[in-house]
Parts: sequence; structure tokens; C-alpha cells
Amino acid sequence: MSELSTGVIPGEASGAAPPSADIWPRLGPGLITGAADDDPSGIATYSQVGAQFGFGMLWTMLFSFPLMAAMQEICARLGRITGVGIAENLRRHYSKPVVYGLVLLLCLANVFNLGADISAMGAATQLVFGGSLNVYAVVLGSVSLLLQVFIPYRKYVQYLKWLTLVLFAYVATAFVVHVPWAKAIRATVIPSVTFSSAYWMALVAVLGTTISPYLFFWQTSQEAEDVRLNAHESPLKKKPSQALAQFRRIATDTRVGMGFSNLVAFFIILTTAVTLHVAGGGGEIKTAADAAKALQPLAGNLAFGLFALGIIGTGMLAIPVLAGSAAYAVSESFRWHASLERKPRQAPKFYGVLAAAIVIGTSLNFVGIDPIRALYWSAVVNGVVSVPLMLMLMLMSMKKAVVGKFTLPAYLRILGWAATGIMLIASVGFMASAIHGAR
Repeated sequence: MSELSTGVIPGEASGAAPPSADIWPRLGPGLITGAADDDPSGIATYSQVGAQFGFGMLWTMLFSFPLMAAMQEICARLGRITGVGIAENLRRHYSKPVVYGLVLLLCLANVFNLGADISAMGAATQLVFGGSLNVYAVVLGSVSLLLQVFIPYRKYVQYLKWLTLVLFAYVATAFVVHVPWAKAIRATVIPSVTFSSAYWMALVAVLGTTISPYLFFWQTSQEAEDVRLNAHESPLKKKPSQALAQFRRIATDTRVGMGFSNLVAFFIILTTAVTLHVAGGGGEIKTAADAAKALQPLAGNLAFGLFALGIIGTGMLAIPVLAGSAAYAVSESFRWHASLERKPRQAPKFYGVLAAAIVIGTSLNFVGIDPIRALYWSAVVNGVVSVPLMLMLMLMSMKKAVVGKFTLPAYLRILGWAATGIMLIASVGFMASAIHGAR
């Protein structure tokens, strides 16, 4: 078996920069994808988990990292090998009902998620500056849309890359409050499982938040976008000589991005665990803004301000990923031009889907849909779509008709199938709990 198929990437043979080289220029789709995973909806989930269970779920960040990183690396490889996104690959190799069904579910989940995120951003802005939540929601949604429409991809992606640094606000917040580090580290490396329905629901929510379908679509499409934009690059099926360097870059980018994502989530759980759990406020935390507000009397204005501003910043990072992944998926399904680098007049349908996702998501705040319910239904739909999508990703990445000789190396096969199996169990558990709770 060749080095390409085993995934063994020698240092100098690849022509890539050595590990000691500046890492920042080598980060891109993986870093942005990982940061976007800590969106306001995710922050709400992690805050609730920390407030309700204290340090009891810190271990999930360590546990989920290799699974999350493996799935995103599989997606990135697929985009770089084929030069197209997930929906386009599905359209080429599977029936229309499969493609349209998965894309429809993705769009539904993304719209609900957008609604919850935009509402959380508006609420956080209201906490800091006062004024109307709905006005802020409209302004923030509009600004994000205009940035995506009028700033070329090459520039916009650099802004998103730097915007990931806002997530360090959550790391900083943890150092504003007192943390019993020995106890926290012990809880991180030694799982503490409670056999209760509340714990099960929280565990499923954490897994569903860290391994989400929209992240799969986004990172695959961004790798394909980079192939189209760089004249000296081609899909690896056409230029296999570039494979070693690209696989090494993808591995670094993805692992750093997912590691960063889980590190931030870890500190959100940690901060809320040492403040809100101790204060017994777990039952009151339903949104990211609730968590920020609850921190103020317990941890002071600095922690409150960092937490609230972080919600706004990560929302501005997540909106393009949620709306963009929907636009790529729909456009590829119908063979429309799909690119953030094209001007709106060159890809009107792509930008039409992107705008519709943001507008509909924003409008949920005005039609009486509770953002908590929107977040709940987003989690339900994500649970429905994640497992079949992960299954299709694994099958496509092992199929020579799709990836040629670049089938998955052993470590990605093992981790990818493990992640799929765990998400299946988690999704079934979530659905069973949701049905039981609805009775």
C-alpha cells in the first residue's frame, strides 16, 4: 500500500514547510470551521452543561476531539481530492432523493440555528449597550450578509480567520474567576458518568454541538473553493503530486482548528461550572446571554463583558458558515454556480440562497418562534441528518470512483467509523428522550 493511501506523510518528501515553520499561514478552512463550531448556540449548550453538572462533563471535550477532528479531516480531504463539495459529490454518485433529502434537512437545521444565533447576538448586544434586541438582531444579520456579498472570498476569509481570536475571550474569562485546577484536570481525564435522563440529554447535546453537519459541508466546500481560486492547484485526482503536501496541511489545519474549538468549549464549561454551578443557577441558563448575565454578579463586570462580547464575535463568525454551507449545498445540488469569490451577478442563485437563509433566520425573531425552541429543533434535525451524512462521507471517501487512489488511511477509517457509530447511538438516544419528553 502506498504512502498516499496509508496517510503517512514524510516531512521533507512532501515539499511542505517543516513543522517549525510559521503555522498561521497554513491555517484556513479548518481553523474557521472549528471556531464557528463555538457559535452562540454552542455557547448556550456548554454553559448549561457547566451550570448543571459542574466539572462532570469536562471529559467530553477530550473525548470528542479525535472524533471531531477525524470527521473534519475526512471532509477536507474529500474537497481537496475531488475539487467539489459534499452535495456535488453526492449528486454525481447517488440518487436525487438522497441528495435532496440530506440538503433539505441541512437547510432546515441551519435556518433554525441561524435564528437562535442571531437572537443570542442581539441579546448579548442588548446586555452590553441597552436598546432593542430585535433591532440589534436585524443590524447584525444585515451586516454579516453585506460582508459576504460585497467582500471577495480571499479577503473575507482572512477577516474570518482573525475573528477566531475573539474566542480567547472565553479563555480569559476563566482566569478572571477562581478555578480549582487540580479538580478540573482530574475531571477532564477521568470521566464521571451519571446515569440519569438529564445527563444523557446533555451528553447528546454536547456531541451534537461538536459534530455538526453544517461544518462538514462548509469545510469541504472551502477546500474545493481554494482549489478553484489557485491557478497552480488542481483537484488531487488530477494532480496527485500535490497530495502529500496538501494532506499534511489539511491535517495541521484541521487538528489545530478542532483543538481550538474544544479548548474554547472546555473553558466555557469550566467558567460556568465554577460560578453558576456553585451558585445553583443551572436551571436558569437557557441561552448564551443568560450565561453572560448570570456571571455578572458572581464573577464581576470583566467576566460578564468578555463573555457577552465573545457571543457577538463568534456569532459574526458562525453566521457566514451556517448560511454559506446551506448556499453551497443547495447550489451544488442543482448545478448552480457556487462561490463566495464570484460577484452576486455571476452567481445570483447561490447568493439568493445565502441571503434567504439569513433573512429567514432573522425573521424567526419576529414571528413568535422562541429561540430556545429554534435551537431545540435545530438539534433534532441535526441529529436526523448527521448519521446518514457521516455514513455517506465514509462510503464516498472509501470509494475509488470518488477519490481515486486516495482512499482513507487506517487511522481515519477507524476514527471515522467510531464517530459515526457514537453519533448513531447519541442520535437515537436524543430522539428517544425527545419523544419521551413530548408525551
